[in-house]
Amino acid sequence: MEVTGLSGPTVNVFISSSLNSFRSQKRYSRSLTVAEFKCKLQLVVGSPASCMELELHGPDDKFYCKLDQDDALLGSYPVDDGCRIHVIDHSGARLGEYEDISKVEKYEISQEAYEQRQDSIRSFLKRNKLGRFSEEERAQQEAENSKRLIEEEAQASTIPVGSRCEVRAPGQPPRRGTVMYVGLTDFKPGYWIGVRYDEPLGKNDGSVNGKRYFECQAKYGAFVKPSVVTVGDFPEEDYGLDEM
Repeated sequence: MEVTGLSGPTVNVFISSSLNSFRSQKRYSRSLTVAEFKCKLQLVVGSPASCMELELHGPDDKFYCKLDQDDALLGSYPVDDGCRIHVIDHSGARLGEYEDISKVEKYEISQEAYEQRQDSIRSFLKRNKLGRFSEEERAQQEAENSKRLIEEEAQASTIPVGSRCEVRAPGQPPRRGTVMYVGLTDFKPGYWIGVRYDEPLGKNDGSVNGKRYFECQAKYGAFVKPSVVTVGDFPEEDYGLDEM
């Protein structure tokens, strides 16, 4: 057998094994002893170093020789780029044993426990509203908006235009007036009630952003949600605003 062109401190070889069906390409130093080389091969093929028999094949897959001297350097054999080193296992393991992951014991966590973890991918996606959680958030928000709109429409249907009313907004004193508008608006989503207060306790003249919804004096008009409006017999009250 004639081998030429051996040079360089390292060599690229293919590794195959009697325990599996795949090959891997690796780079090794020629200064490794065969014993040291076997120890590195343990991580590649899974065989114990003490149970390995090594065969050297050329780039054309022709058998060259056995690497049977543990204290010999890898570079002392005719190992060149493209050669294949075949590992024959004598540990008693079967072909494909290390490829069958179905026999590997797997750690499993319940959905409830995983849901409570703050360091999981799911938790990260939820916090940042990414992936499917972004879609869920959007769908949930749309469902809530739709439900709120239906509720507001039902409330607004019980408030006729022209009715006397009292507005009880949170954190504000009761204000009386006349219902002037009921329906949707362009300035905010949902149903709104336009009220002309009896006194200048409002914010507008019945128009918002240049669009008019009803007529009244400046500062007498306001738009409130149906939930804070009560329709009934509410006569005008003297708020004493004209007193000096």
